[in-house]
Amino acid sequence: MDLLPEPPARHGRAAATRQRILDAALAEFAANGLSGARVDEIAARSGANKRMLYAYFGSKEELWMVVLERAYAAKRAEERALAVNNLPPVEAMTALVRFNLRYVARHPEFVALLNAENLHRAAYLARSESVRALYSPLLEVLRDVLRRGVEAGQFRADADPVQCYLTIVSLGHFYVANMHTLSTIFGVDLGSEAALAAREQHCVQVVLGYLRPA
Repeated sequence: MDLLPEPPARHGRAAATRQRILDAALAEFAANGLSGARVDEIAARSGANKRMLYAYFGSKEELWMVVLERAYAAKRAEERALAVNNLPPVEAMTALVRFNLRYVARHPEFVALLNAENLHRAAYLARSESVRALYSPLLEVLRDVLRRGVEAGQFRADADPVQCYLTIVSLGHFYVANMHTLSTIFGVDLGSEAALAAREQHCVQVVLGYLRPA
């Protein structure tokens, strides 16, 4: 005899519980990394119990994987929404630079997750096919922007898309990852809007200055 499908309300509750666990895990992992995060704390934050958490995700490590993949996917979704293919080359590159700085400034938890995963030498990220799949299209988009810039006489012809993207993300990531120490050293609030705007302008000038034909 066929089993009756579960009521929609039950599916909705399960999805809501799963989302609460993921939100709680993101906060706990961002604060304490994988090694320091406690399953008890994630369960308490989410209003679920440990048994339910393990039923959904199997282990703390598997939960970490899901949180990490979702963090990358969220960033790439916003990056795709820029639709830089529809922008002139200089505007497209400017949009990418600005986005990458502003995204990590809005989402310091993303920086924290990446820093923690690097402590594990990307052992968990290496198991993820979905994250790698997210970045192949990105490189194609960047390659297209660079090509159009060369054709318009605005970009140098020898710019490597991987190196260019590494520079774009590092200009923002380093700034946010070290914001507190640098603010203390230089006696300025690097998290203020004025400081972010100045940094944004500088990052754009650095990237476009490199890309300018000789």
